[in-house]
Amino acid sequence: MSEITRRNALGGIMITSPAVAFGYQANSKIGFGVIGTGGRGQYVGELMTRDPNSKVTAICDKYPDRIDAGKTKIPGADKVPAYKDYHELLNDKNVDAVLIATPVFLHPEHYEAAILAKKHIYCEKPAGADVAGCKRMLKAWEKRDKTKRIQFGFQQRFSAQYLKSRSYLTSGKIGEMRLMKTYWILGYLPPTSAGTGYPDLPQEEQQIRRWGSWMKYSGGPIVEQDCHGIDTINWFAEDRHPLTAVGRGGVRYPIPYGDWTTDHHDIIYHYPDGYEGWLISIKHTAGYRDVKEQFYGSKGMLETSRRYMKLHGMTPNVRFKSADDLRDTSLMEREESISDITLEATTAFFNGILKGEIIDMTQTSVNSTLTAILGRMAVQTKREVSWDEMLKSNA
Repeated sequence: MSEITRRNALGGIMITSPAVAFGYQANSKIGFGVIGTGGRGQYVGELMTRDPNSKVTAICDKYPDRIDAGKTKIPGADKVPAYKDYHELLNDKNVDAVLIATPVFLHPEHYEAAILAKKHIYCEKPAGADVAGCKRMLKAWEKRDKTKRIQFGFQQRFSAQYLKSRSYLTSGKIGEMRLMKTYWILGYLPPTSAGTGYPDLPQEEQQIRRWGSWMKYSGGPIVEQDCHGIDTINWFAEDRHPLTAVGRGGVRYPIPYGDWTTDHHDIIYHYPDGYEGWLISIKHTAGYRDVKEQFYGSKGMLETSRRYMKLHGMTPNVRFKSADDLRDTSLMEREESISDITLEATTAFFNGILKGEIIDMTQTSVNSTLTAILGRMAVQTKREVSWDEMLKSNA
């Protein structure tokens, strides 16, 4: 298989098969450490312990209550060292791989340290909260050990249904595709109070503990939340980043805590070769959710989500008697997901380490994060913003 064909088959993720032998025997387990035992670290850490090829060997968090939660929620974590300093975890010889599940603004710092410690890395998305953080990550990446596997929490790339959908696209099953849409519509009731928070802590530490509400710590909703769909449309656009973006957004409900400037936004990305990607995102929708992607081709349409994939195309009944008959009879195939896509991603992580499949997602993950920052900048400035302008900015 040629390098180009191999790259396309794997969705643009860089993968090599190293000639060096790996130090893991057939029945050995990969020891992993968790940096950041908050909600996401607990969730993904627990999924990782389900893998027969893995075992938790250390956890780390700067806050004692998070350490206690990690010991409770991650099976086996109560029996391994618990560090407050992530350097100590990375120096632990029983840690072969590391899960980075800290606040977004810390991802570049912790990624850099894990690169220098020569660990396999599973870093939560996005790559960073701003352009400077993304550039720091790419600079650290230049020092990587090329025998180590590096994954990010863009888990759609490991979902069986997403991979099948992308194979339909690349095989020409839906014809020529130029238009993509990603919907990130979800959320609970609009917040009406700031909550109690951590009143005994200094203001900066309070904000870090509630980092998702603050732009400088999380990147805001476009970067921290909508990046999943953005990564997916970049992937289906042959893993190319857009050239420009335009967008609008605003706040429908008062923000009682934090500094979000938008709780709804629509962004149009323009890619090379006439590709166009739309992001439609709405927060605070009570119980309503619509999180999916759509890819429109000349002979059909693909719809992907965490729960299913759909193929629409020309069927015998697709032509209707009148223009008012809007029934959809175009569905040709629907396949339900039978597994949690994050579990599919963590399974691929450990299996890949054992097999010597060295996937490196750093470049695509940084590009998807920068694409989200580009969209955020377009919404904030209310004008078209170019990729080059974004890279030169402090966004």
